[in-house]
Parts: sequence; structure tokens; C-alpha cells
Amino acid sequence: MAQRAQMEQHPRPTLLSDFILGGQDGLVNVLGILLGLVAANAPAHFILIAGLAALAAESLAMAAVAYTSTESRRKLYHSEIAREEREMREVPELEREEVRVILRDWGYEGAEVDDMLARIEKKPKAWLNLMMAFELNLSPIGTDAPRKSAAVVGGSTLLGHLIPLLPFFFLLNDPHLAAYVAVVLSAITLFLIGWYEAKLTIGSLWKSGLRMLVIGLGSGFAGFLIGVAIPFL
Repeated sequence: MAQRAQMEQHPRPTLLSDFILGGQDGLVNVLGILLGLVAANAPAHFILIAGLAALAAESLAMAAVAYTSTESRRKLYHSEIAREEREMREVPELEREEVRVILRDWGYEGAEVDDMLARIEKKPKAWLNLMMAFELNLSPIGTDAPRKSAAVVGGSTLLGHLIPLLPFFFLLNDPHLAAYVAVVLSAITLFLIGWYEAKLTIGSLWKSGLRMLVIGLGSGFAGFLIGVAIPFL
């Protein structure tokens, strides 16, 4: 129990991936809805209502999905801890061989493998952490991680929705102009998200920004095509 409690205090950060997931998803989805309705010449008030409904429904849905998926991963991690602890007690030689495989993959050979194995065996905590990280490729997830993930994903989804929706509050009498402004704002935002991702990780800032822009606008443009096609159905 102490082992698990200590691991829960050091969750791996997922803020960036959660932010990108919610922001991009919220922006692209509502942009597609708005462009589709404008292309279909829907009434202006209907466009605004649909955008706001999508904002409320998807922000809550994305937050709920983020919470449940992170909680499931947390439960999986602890179930695997219990299984590894049981195997270390009941089939220690099998677990030792798995450690040897990992050490050989790291470049250790011959007597080095046995020497390292002996050192690891003396530290059950290190042994368990080694198996979790390098055999199962699992990382600890804190008890508060599901709530944090839900807050970040839900909040970024809400912000993503607001960006293409804002022009319709001020230009409701001219939905086509509002749509043009929404596309420009969305393009700038998508580029900045990609740029920010590359800045925090690796890669070309411009390439990452343009890739995010193309993917996002391409997906949103699908809604526009549906709106254009509706009169012909």
C-alpha cells in the first residue's frame, strides 16, 4: 500500500496532450457545424443555437470521457502492480528472466547481467518499478489525475468551441461574414496550437503549426461540404 501511495504522488504530466485533444476537437467540431449550417443557408438564430448546444454538450462529454479513460488507466496500473507483486512471490525465476531480457536489451552481457540482477533483487521496489516501466510500459497515475484530465480537456474543449463561435455573436446579421472570420480565427488558433506543441517538444515550429492548421481546417471543411450538398439531396 505504501508503494502504491508513493507512486500516486508522482503522476506523469499529460497537460499538453489533454489541452491539444480538447482544444482541437472542440474547435474543429463546432467549426464544421457552423460552416455546414451557413452553407445550407440556415437561419442566423438557428446557427447560434446549434453552436451553443454543441458547446455545452461536447464540453461535458469530452470532460466525462477524459475522466473515465484516465480512471480506467489508473485502475489498470494498480491491477498490474498487484499481478507483478504476486508473480515476484510465486514465480520469481520467471521474473528474473524477464529482468535479464531487459538488461540484455540495454547492452549488458555475461556476468554484468547477473551482477545487475543481483543488485535489483535486493531492492523489491526497484524491481517492481523496473517491470512496470520496461516490461509493461505503464506509468503511475495519481488519484487526482482523472479530475485534472477532465478539467483540462473539458476547459480546452469549451475554449475551442468559443473561438469559431465568437464572430456569430457580433455578426449574426451577416452569417457568411461571420463564417469567414471564424475560419480565419480558427486557422490562427490551430497554427498556434501546433506551434506551441513543437516549442514544448521537438520539431519544426512552422511545420507543426501548418500541419495542425491543415488537419483542423480540412476536418472542419467537411461540415461545409455537407451544408453545400443538402439542397441537392
